[in-house]
Amino acid sequence: MAGGGSAIRGSRVGAGPMGEAERGDAAPRKAVTYFCTNEHRSVVTFAVEATTPESWDCPKCGLPAGLDIENAPPAPKIEPYKTHLAYVKERRSDAEAADILDEAVQLLRSRRKSGDIVF
Repeated sequence: MAGGGSAIRGSRVGAGPMGEAERGDAAPRKAVTYFCTNEHRSVVTFAVEATTPESWDCPKCGLPAGLDIENAPPAPKIEPYKTHLAYVKERRSDAEAADILDEAVQLLRSRRKSGDIVF
């Protein structure tokens, strides 16, 4: 035997026999199948005493999946990206915006007259 190799190869220190005797028995489980609108089938394993959710995110496409193959949950409605200005316009009317702008301009002008440095 060349190179002074170890008698036990492919093992780490403290490794013992693997199997049910060392880890104990596995908990009883049940497999639940979920179906998405893209006709993907996902099998998820739960403990027998666990309550199974009505929907599960499909691991293939990310859409919600349900328990009924005929009536898969619809895809969620995707809201378009809104800018900060769009949100402000939802909360304020044009008249309110004009009032706020006039108030801010008057405040800046009064600060400039009093000698404040305003950028």
